[in-house]
Amino acid sequence: MLDFSAVLPYLHMFGAGTLITIRASIVAVLLGLAIGVVMGALRVLPFALPLRMLAAAYVYVIRGTPLLIQLFFIYFGLPSLGLNLPAFTSGVIGLGINSGGYVAEIVRGGIEAVPKGQWEAAKVLGLSYLQTMRYIILPQAIRNMLPAFGNEFVTLVKESSLLSTLAITELTMVGQQVRSVTYASFETFTLVGLIYLMLTSVTSNALSWIEKRWQVR
Repeated sequence: MLDFSAVLPYLHMFGAGTLITIRASIVAVLLGLAIGVVMGALRVLPFALPLRMLAAAYVYVIRGTPLLIQLFFIYFGLPSLGLNLPAFTSGVIGLGINSGGYVAEIVRGGIEAVPKGQWEAAKVLGLSYLQTMRYIILPQAIRNMLPAFGNEFVTLVKESSLLSTLAITELTMVGQQVRSVTYASFETFTLVGLIYLMLTSVTSNALSWIEKRWQVR
């Protein structure tokens, strides 16, 4: 039978860990979104082959290597090259770069899902490439991207638990600390799981609301 009495005195630590998880997730989402939009746009450029190849290589490497290794590379590997970053900064950059690889594919897929007739119509109207992207392609492509964006952001919130491997006192690390003191493993990680479930539910519902609003427009 569950007995949370041993865990309840540490609720303030869970609260602090949750705030760090939220903060890291928000910054990483924004970073991943910025990187992903740029890389995704480069992947569908009809010109500038070297830029397309650079973006493709980035996506290939990021999607082909584990997130944990990417985090270790930034936090433990870069200091050997003379670049020392704090643990939180390394973790957020690692999450953002990783997410950027997946967002880039979402952007590419969303743009390529727009019917080719739209491009041809814009060409007939005499619009430039940038004007076509801005006024015709992107408004339609974003509607295609929103569900995938939602999945990626929810995944990123869950993957933020890997920041505990860098000794960042986010939610999972707090759970490990509380478990080591109380020995109430089942109750501790039940509580940690419920908090993650709450965070992902709020994120998912917020994105569903945005998706519906965007579809109405």
